Amino acid sequence: MRALDEKETTAVFEKLFKFTGKNLKNIVEKASHEGPDGGDRQSRYCFRLQKNRVYYVSESVVRRATNISRDKLVSLGTCIGKFTKGGSFHLTVQALGLLAENAKHKVWVKPTSEMSFLYGNHVLKGGVGRITEGVGPGDGVVVFSMSDVALGFGVAAKGTQECRRLDPNGIVVLHQGDVGEYLRMEDDL
Repeated sequence: MRALDEKETTAVFEKLFKFTGKNLKNIVEKASHEGPDGGDRQSRYCFRLQKNRVYYVSESVVRRATNISRDKLVSLGTCIGKFTKGGSFHLTVQALGLLAENAKHKVWVKPTSEMSFLYGNHVLKGGVGRITEGVGPGDGVVVFSMSDVALGFGVAAKGTQECRRLDPNGIVVLHQGDVGEYLRMEDDL
């Protein structure tokens, strides 16, 4: 396990910024209260790389994990994404908790469209219950149920204004990840 280099950090922060905007600061500066160090002095969360996967983990846990050899270390903290062989960074569904609490743009889907999204389909205009103002095409959005349960995330295909004029079968959010992946891809996670 090692710290991210400058190129990797830029790729991770650009992807997170797409979904969180200025709230990225909240993720980076979040105080940690884990472990025996939590009571005496505050530590922060950091990003670490292990086998092409990026983890969001408390610094106090990282210090204690140095006693474990790299080949025996399976996971540490929350896996938020992975680097492909081509070098690009992809968020995984485990990052949904971070994205949901710091999301800049949100889309709420109707109960009739929840299952369709959880099966990996895009969000259609007919299934949108609400959408935040100011969403532009290509912006990262977090998809919620109408009862404010985070279901997944994706990229806006259309802006907020364009969605109002769209026909009911038009795609509003392009699917990238959802909680249904825990069942569909349990071997890969």
